[in-house]
Amino acid sequence: MNGAVYPPPTGPASNPFGNMPGYEGLAGGGGFMPPPMPLEPLAPPQPGPNTDQWTIPTLSEDMAREAFKSFASSHCCYSESPADDGVITSMEPINTYRYRLETFTETRQTEAAEKPHDGETADFYTQPAPRPWEVQVNPPNLFTNHKEEVRVPFTSSVKDCGSCHGSGTTRCVDCNGDKHNECNMCHGSGENNNERCSTCDASGKKRCSTCDAQGSGDCDTCKGRKRLLTYINLKVEWTNNVDDHVVQQNSGLMVDLQDVSGKELIKNNQNLLYPVIGFPEPSIAEASQRLIKDHQTRYAQTARILQQRQTVELIPITKVNYKWKGTSHLYFVYGNEHKVSADNYPATCCCVIL
Repeated sequence: MNGAVYPPPTGPASNPFGNMPGYEGLAGGGGFMPPPMPLEPLAPPQPGPNTDQWTIPTLSEDMAREAFKSFASSHCCYSESPADDGVITSMEPINTYRYRLETFTETRQTEAAEKPHDGETADFYTQPAPRPWEVQVNPPNLFTNHKEEVRVPFTSSVKDCGSCHGSGTTRCVDCNGDKHNECNMCHGSGENNNERCSTCDASGKKRCSTCDAQGSGDCDTCKGRKRLLTYINLKVEWTNNVDDHVVQQNSGLMVDLQDVSGKELIKNNQNLLYPVIGFPEPSIAEASQRLIKDHQTRYAQTARILQQRQTVELIPITKVNYKWKGTSHLYFVYGNEHKVSADNYPATCCCVIL
């Protein structure tokens, strides 16, 4: 067994972890630990997909009509007549793209901690403790938010509980150790309505139910164990940081496209990404370059970047023009889910839901 590189203290120390390599910050209460130096991108830039992948998925008139009927039936104040009787006069497909960047990060934070001693081995000073980023922790699936706390090996020691001075019990806070409380019927007088109080037998007191008239109970700090295990607690958090860029489209559709999916054109994940190149829509390449630079600058300072993923989706939008009762109207069908937007639906009524 390797000898410790830091000598054990000769007496109790206010911060026994302050001279441990990697944990000097615990003297100030702990906090986030700087991550290791990030790796440089190793993979070459990825070429764009073939041009035949930019085709917008076709929406038939029947699909557009069914989507419109479903939309009308989902609104209690909408008549279904425009959807049932309206005649589609034209359909215009529109290109819209969404770029999404995900950066999966890991952060580590340390703090001095203690818990009731349940027989755990006190391994402090038996050998050097691993530094915060050397502690083995199993990560979750990629791009999944998760938190975990780990006791750092070789930092555990045992001490008497300071709250109860090692007795395992503390004075009852309800009766203040008197074992009895004032009777709530006679308020301590022993009489109720000028008669002997039957609740407390005229004593003016009742047994304390909190401590069962013992005057004390298990210490809240050590839970009656009398001793505490002190150690360094490592808090690990995995976060999937997501940013989107949706290409501006002039179709007149005024909805948030975050709730719909599209046709996946590009999907690429690496430890650190290169921006998308060769994409026919210039703003996608610009967004990729800007967001990747922003993420790598922003998160590499405080976290370890484990993986990045970028996707480009084609969001199908179809502008549908139709006539109903001789008047022209329009609606939009968008996303793989065939959601509908019809801001000026021509047949509505005022409903009152009781």
